[in-house]
This record gives sequence, C-alpha cells and structure tokens, in this order.
Amino acid sequence: MKELRILLQTSFTLLILAGSSSGQYVSSGPSLRMDQALLTFHNQLKEEVQVFYTSDHCYECVYQHLASVKPNNNNASVVISTKLTLTVRVEPQTRNSTLCRWSQEYGEGGHYSVWIKMSEATGDPSCAHTVAKRPNNAYLPLVVSALSLAIITLLVVAAPYIYRRRRTSTFFKTICCQCTQYSVDNDGADSSEAEHKPTEAKPTRLRSLDTFRGFALTVMVFVNYGGGGYWFFQHAPWNGLTVADLVMPWFVFIIGTSVVLAFRSMQRRGVSRLQLLRKSTWRTAVLLLLGFCFLNYSPRDGPLSWSWLRVPGVLQRLGFTYFVLSQLQTFWRQREIPLTSHHWWNPIQDVILYWPQWLIIILLETLWLCITFQMPVPHCPTGYLGAGGIGDNGLYPNCTGGAAGHIDRLMFGDNMYRYPTCKELYQTTQPFDPEGVLGTINSSSWDSWGCRLGTSSFSTRGETSRSSVDFSCGPSSWESPLPSFLSAHETEDLYLSIKTFGRCPM
Repeated sequence: MKELRILLQTSFTLLILAGSSSGQYVSSGPSLRMDQALLTFHNQLKEEVQVFYTSDHCYECVYQHLASVKPNNNNASVVISTKLTLTVRVEPQTRNSTLCRWSQEYGEGGHYSVWIKMSEATGDPSCAHTVAKRPNNAYLPLVVSALSLAIITLLVVAAPYIYRRRRTSTFFKTICCQCTQYSVDNDGADSSEAEHKPTEAKPTRLRSLDTFRGFALTVMVFVNYGGGGYWFFQHAPWNGLTVADLVMPWFVFIIGTSVVLAFRSMQRRGVSRLQLLRKSTWRTAVLLLLGFCFLNYSPRDGPLSWSWLRVPGVLQRLGFTYFVLSQLQTFWRQREIPLTSHHWWNPIQDVILYWPQWLIIILLETLWLCITFQMPVPHCPTGYLGAGGIGDNGLYPNCTGGAAGHIDRLMFGDNMYRYPTCKELYQTTQPFDPEGVLGTINSSSWDSWGCRLGTSSFSTRGETSRSSVDFSCGPSSWESPLPSFLSAHETEDLYLSIKTFGRCPM
C-alpha cells in the first residue's frame, strides 16, 4: 500500500512537471495586455522592407512607421492595438513603391504572422497572412451581461404580475393566507377601512423623464469607469459617434425639459420674476464654482490644483446652458391654450407663441456658424474642423479644433484640457478642451430642444398631451443605484441632474 502511494505521488509530480514545461513552451513571446495583439513579419525577400500603418478611424492621417524587417528569412515582431481597424503597408527599403497593403481588424490576444515573399504564380512580391494563435472572444462579456440583464428584466416584470395574481385570487387567499385580514369574509371590512382612510395628495411626476434620467446616469457611470475597455463605450477620437458621446447631449436635453417643469411649478405658485432671476443666477454661480473646484481638485496640491489648472469643464458648460434657458423661461413665460381653440397656426403654435425664444436660439446658432466658418485662424484654413496633428496628411499640425480651439487657447492659454481624445490617435500637440466656449453655444441650442419638448407637452390643457409624451418616452419609472464614490465628471453630472434639476413637481 505504501509503495502504491509513493508511485502515485511520483506520477503526479511528473505530470505537473510535464504540464509546466508544456505551458512554458506555449506561452513563449511577449505578454499581451487588453486590446493588444502580436504581429510578426517574416521577410523572405533579398532586400530590407519597411512596414507602415495607420488607423481607419484617423481621417487622412500620415502613415506611421511600424517595423523594419531585414532580408533573407529574418523576422520582426510588434505589439499592435486591436481597438480599431488598421491599414498596413509594406514598402522596400531602396525604392518608393508599395509591395502590399491591407486593412484588418485584429483580435485581442491573437498572434498573427505576415509572410513577405515572392509569388510563385506572378513572380511579384506578395504578403501571406496566417494565424499562429487564435484571438480571444472579447465580446463574450458583453453577451453574458446582456443575457443577465435580460433575465433580470424578465424577473422584474414577471414578479409583480405573479404577485398581483396571487393577491387577487380568492383561491390563494383562502388556501394560503390564514390570517383574518386576508379572509374572504373580511373583504368588506378592508374596503370600508380603505374608504375612510385619508389619502395624501402627492405631486405627479413625468415618469418618462425619470426613466431617461436614470438610464443616462447608468450609462454615465459605466462609461466613466472605462466601459469595459470597448472602443464604442469610449469617446470617439475625433470623427464618429459612440455611446460615450451621447451621454452629454442626453443630460443637456434632460436639463431643457426639467427647467420647463420646474419653472412652470414655481410660476403657478406665484413666484415673481425677480425671485426667479435671483434664484437662477445664484444656482448658476454655484454650478460654475462647483465645477471649477471639482475639475481642479488634487490631493497633492490641496483643495485647488493651481499647477494643473483647467478653466472650462462639464459643469461650467451645463451651468451656462441652464442660465440661458432659465432666462428664456423667466422673461417669456409658458402659455396654455384650451383644447377648444382652433387657429390656422395650430400646427406651428409653438413657434408663434415662443418666437422670442426661437429668435434668440437662432441668433446664437448663427453666431456659432459665423465664427466657426468665417473666423480667420493663423496658419490654418478658414472653417477648418479637423483634429490637426498627423490628420489631413499632416498639413495643419497646429490647427486642432479650428476656430473653437483657437478661441479657447486665446482665452485660457494652457489652462484647459491637455489630454483630448484625439491626442493619442492624431498625435496632436496643441491643447484642446471639448467643453470650450463655442461648444457651449451648441449646448444651449440643444438644450432648447428639450425645452421645446417640455413646453409642447404642457402647452395644451388636459391629459392627452401628457399621456402621449409618457408613451413615447417610456411609461415606467425607476431609481438607478449609484455608488457612493464617484469621479469628478460623474459628481458634476449627478449633482446637476438630481440636485439641481431633478425632482421637479409638475
């Protein structure tokens, strides 16, 4: 028995050693991180070749050097990014020509090989692609999360229905519930008690707006904590639109609708115009101050990080848009039209009744268009909207943002965002703040569309318009669970949407 135990231990030890040596052989090569793959070039030609690359999401960008591969069966390995589709080009060292070129989206954790050799059929250089190690399924966590959310949603929807069926069934009341308060004979007593019980009037809420606000907050928290590393949950480098780019417009739109509801309630309570002006001005000042402190807080420098000062910010931008919209609501109050009124201008009554607000918004947008496309910028073409850097064939490296970036750099200098999303892909050197001055004008215009929705929903007396808005935006209401520790960006949006503009009685 003892000899059998020793034999089993020896066999188990040899099995572990064999597995360890096999694992070491398979895992040879550089260790890859998230969103990385290994690309190896094998040069079977008799001359050295140069490999260049660019991203398909980089608009007209200059090709960047990737690797140099020596001749006569030499190879070179590089670690590449798998976030976006890459275009790779192979050129000979001695002449300016392209041997081969291809675009491919590489998978995370994969090992790829490119064989540069002479084609047997044509006798010209060609590139053959092989996969040495299959990539990981990077989208599997998304599938699991989507299925989990679907199951949770199904349970949340089905549980109240089952509970109501159980409570309303006489059979379940009789068989399962033995208490006298649930018996069939006591139904009349319960109904009479419910009739005499006083009911408290609660302010009604726009459930579709609550649902939209909760959804926006949930997406904001997910995006600000990395979004799982997926590129479509991060801000677009410059051109394009991702899920992360929708969060800011959502909050701006929610502000517009919420301000209409809040001012409508205060005006019904008889709040004077002077009080509304004082309240909105004070709230705007508080928002600007909070945004400035949140953006420039640093544990190393104290309450304010003067060495890394940034003047523009999310809360500053939203505070300004709130101030513009609140002034429009203060000086041009909401009007109600009876359902019995019929005019030729009923289809465009929102434009007719609120023409001063429309006029101001149109003037602001016209100002933005004139400055953006007509303002001369030194060493840059007029109306330039590109990212600069290596984009646009590298012709305008210092023109990041065009007129918008130029105005911000004149007003704030280096006290603005120094790591914009275009910095890595476009290799820009100029600071650019996405919450700049010209962008705030567009926020005010987008904010007005949320205001128009709130105004149109309650410009007509009765419940018809309110029901239609609830149906179109979603009839349910829910509270979004949020962590108690949020980043500066999340705290700004959370304070704005819940503390300042949330919970507006209708």
